[in-house]
Amino acid sequence: MTLTAFLLAGLLLFTLGLTTVLSRRNQIAILVGIELMMSAASLNFLAFNRFVAPDPAVGQIVALVIIGLAAAEVSIFLSILMVVYRAHHGITVEEIRELKG
Repeated sequence: MTLTAFLLAGLLLFTLGLTTVLSRRNQIAILVGIELMMSAASLNFLAFNRFVAPDPAVGQIVALVIIGLAAAEVSIFLSILMVVYRAHHGITVEEIRELKG
């Protein structure tokens, strides 16, 4: 496999994630789109690490940091969604235009 193949796979993942974020109204589907975009970024870092970087550990460390950030983002996002669902009885974007305490 070449660098171009990895970059095209990353582009495909990022495009799918961006399309999901822009077209869905469900908050969980938007979260899945964001996770796809973060996976595409990790794939690109690992691809450049394999083909370009002189130190093989740098790209892997960055990918692990992205995975950690994704896990933290999911936990915070899901806890916010639980609070919003309890208050509004739904998680679609149209129902949650204003967040008043």
